[in-house]
Amino acid sequence: MCGIVGYIGEKEKKEVILSGLKELEYRGYDSAGFAVSTDGDMKYFKAVGKLENLAAKTRDFASMGWGAAIGHTRWATHGKPTEINAHPHLGEYSFVIHNGIIENYKEIKDELIEAGVQFVSQTDTEVIVHLFERYNASEKDPFEAYKKTVARLKGAFATLLVTKAAPGEIFFAKNAAPLVVAVSGEEVLFSSSDAPLIGMAESAYYLEDGSFGRAKRGAVEIYDANSNLIKPNFAPLPKDRGYAQKDGYRFFMEKEIYEQSRVIGECLMGRVVGEEIRLEVNDETFKDIDEIIICACGTSYHAALAASYIFERVAKIRTSVQVASEFRYKEPFLSPRALFVVISQSGETADTLEALKIAKNAGLKTLAVCNVDNSSIVRLAGEVILTRAGIEKGVASTKAFATQIVCLWMIALRLACVRGTIGADELSREIAALRNIPSVANFEPALQERIFRLAKHYMHGHGFFFIGRDIFYPLALEGALKLKEISYLHAEGYPAGEMKHGPIALADDGLYVIALLPETLLYDKTRSNVEELAARDAFITAISPREFELADDFVRTPKYDHPMSEFFAMMVVLQLLALEVALRLGNDVDMPRNLAKSVTVE
Repeated sequence: MCGIVGYIGEKEKKEVILSGLKELEYRGYDSAGFAVSTDGDMKYFKAVGKLENLAAKTRDFASMGWGAAIGHTRWATHGKPTEINAHPHLGEYSFVIHNGIIENYKEIKDELIEAGVQFVSQTDTEVIVHLFERYNASEKDPFEAYKKTVARLKGAFATLLVTKAAPGEIFFAKNAAPLVVAVSGEEVLFSSSDAPLIGMAESAYYLEDGSFGRAKRGAVEIYDANSNLIKPNFAPLPKDRGYAQKDGYRFFMEKEIYEQSRVIGECLMGRVVGEEIRLEVNDETFKDIDEIIICACGTSYHAALAASYIFERVAKIRTSVQVASEFRYKEPFLSPRALFVVISQSGETADTLEALKIAKNAGLKTLAVCNVDNSSIVRLAGEVILTRAGIEKGVASTKAFATQIVCLWMIALRLACVRGTIGADELSREIAALRNIPSVANFEPALQERIFRLAKHYMHGHGFFFIGRDIFYPLALEGALKLKEISYLHAEGYPAGEMKHGPIALADDGLYVIALLPETLLYDKTRSNVEELAARDAFITAISPREFELADDFVRTPKYDHPMSEFFAMMVVLQLLALEVALRLGNDVDMPRNLAKSVTVE
């Protein structure tokens, strides 16, 4: 959510900033802008919409020679997505960009207005630059003014500031929103994630909450939350940016659906060894616990729900699943014998991160399932399992969801072994099924072509019901979410058995029902629920290895002897269905409207 790029160096700064922001497009945005400081002169540009609008606006602008530049892609929170509200925000002689939310901005804004400051935007960000310039009027050192400014801010923020009072420097601060700094020779770079830094620098430092500092040619000063100067430990960056290219696919989402077979194999590598599950997690983490609490948002929440069935069925342990945005405010009662598991693709999900902090403060054992190493959640959690999905640029998650499910399944099996709730034969069966998942997720293009032909049926009507039972209920939720995210059509996921408890009132010939009918799990029960909908003229799309005569559309999945194999086969079908319906509607499936990849604000 939102993107930050900063640069100090002699390269063409416009190109560095635009290239970096391009790498952050997947995070979601609705406007963009940048400011450049060279030879004591400062220029800024803003544009609403895609980055090409900003590039077109600055076609004739050049900024060679040593200097500093900051750039930003904005996902609107305070104020509409307009050019005035786009970043950078300016004072009389300074510019600022910011990700996150300043919770006490109204208090600061009122104070500044009373002092005669005039605001031009509706944003919370603008208070930062005006507060800085007010302090700088009385301080002898601009950096001291910046320190006082940062000390006043409450909430989540990653911010860069350039000012004529400190030519060629960038002041920076980070709290509860990601910010990375890298050095290459005398050049200094900043970003919200490491993607824009790859190929520009060899190593980077992931700033901790509460840290702040200043950067100039060949030098970076970083202070911790207590204003102590620290010596950062820079971590190596990947060397090749090519891993984030489309490789001939039309969209990143399409590529990432096809990548699932490979990344699942990588997720299993070194963790499924012979007849044993070997995880990076110390077995002591699984001892002396009598409850699992899983906390997540969005797609990760659906992965958590599916995993809850596996934990209770295989590890015989009470498992609850919490929506992170609700959990953090409900004053939860936490048993000290609970293992607290958080799931996040980005590792920066604000609500999930705050829930993890609550669990840590309560003294619980904590475990994170995450896709991004060095992210805030990874650094905070007691134990970590990385999903190894690789960068996921499509906003609607696909391969991250698949690898989350695989990781949680392995955790449940390892926990079952530690607790002694699984026999050798059952463990062998589960491991055989795990090993088979990469082949399950490996599909032929003919399946996508089939779904493309079916997608034309779903352009009209008043909505979709995705229904399933057991682990296929969370999968139905995920299928509905995928369709909502990229097609903008109304869709709901339901437990199949809940139809007659209210939702069936909506059944008519304008309702599309996507029915998950696995042969290995509650087939007859689910079939009966689907028949009730068919009797009310709903349009039935059955996804099953077994032909269903009442189906208006039918997608046949292969026969498997394990429910999780059927789960992954149907997962692929649902992802492709959402993709092809959205493409029929002419939508940009990689960057759907109003959405952000990394949700770093509440």
